[in-house]
Amino acid sequence: MEMLLASPRGFCAGVDRAIEIVERALELFGEPIYVRHEVVHNRHVVNDLKGRGAVFVESLDEIPDQSVVIFSAHGVGKAVRKKALSRGLRVFDATCPLVTKVHLEVVRYRELGLACLLIGHKGHPEVVGTLGQVESGIQLVESVEDAFEVQVPDPARVAYVTQTTLSVDEAQGVIDVLKSRFPKIKGPRRGDICFATQNRQDAVRLLATECEVVFVIGSSNSSNSNRLKEIVASQGIAAYLVDGPEDIHSKWLEGVNKAGITAGASAPEEVVKMVVEKLKMWGVTSIDERITAEENLHFSLPNELKR
Repeated sequence: MEMLLASPRGFCAGVDRAIEIVERALELFGEPIYVRHEVVHNRHVVNDLKGRGAVFVESLDEIPDQSVVIFSAHGVGKAVRKKALSRGLRVFDATCPLVTKVHLEVVRYRELGLACLLIGHKGHPEVVGTLGQVESGIQLVESVEDAFEVQVPDPARVAYVTQTTLSVDEAQGVIDVLKSRFPKIKGPRRGDICFATQNRQDAVRLLATECEVVFVIGSSNSSNSNRLKEIVASQGIAAYLVDGPEDIHSKWLEGVNKAGITAGASAPEEVVKMVVEKLKMWGVTSIDERITAEENLHFSLPNELKR
């Protein structure tokens, strides 16, 4: 059996930065370091940081006064930030700079008096944080159906932004409907879906044209990992989202001559290697990599955490 590895895959620049912020805070201030929400959506990463002294919480109320707290890569609303400062918490912000870009777009559109439509998935931490950038005038649009039904005060004064981890095709379908309904709608100069998300989607789309089954390594609560699985499945290819080698069943490989592997933007390369080793035990005889893009972007740390 042949194995193809998608490239790019795994950690993106925003995830690298978020993890490094937690690690540096632990080095400088010692444990415990509190992290509001999972810093990135991956079980292996979260468990590793827990083992080093990070404490993950869902509410600031769980954090003692004067503690060090880190906001996750998904970002937070302004009310959360204000509450943390009022509590005297020492805050380090691991929000991905590309998510911050969306936050700034929302604020700018509202300052211009435009109604704002956020394309994304209800309840996702990034969406919750983006909605929380302004007090009013923003609505969530989850689907093409929502795009046909959403109403705004003035159809000539409306703008849109998107969650950064959506499927490119899914988002474009919604945008097309909004543009048909609101011809004067404004959008970001550059799309909000992050380059890493798009690169991984392009890579797995190519992989699916060559393989009979594709394994997407990532946790079930990872939005970008789920989108990768959906892209493969949409091409009629068997797709499985797995957190690690323990989730894979040998029956999924019965009669398969060529299997593919990719990893979501929050999945460590170490886990990819573990999956590869397991599949080699089950009959993989050759491994090849399909490279569709090169990534070399690095986001800097907050000044207080730089070495």
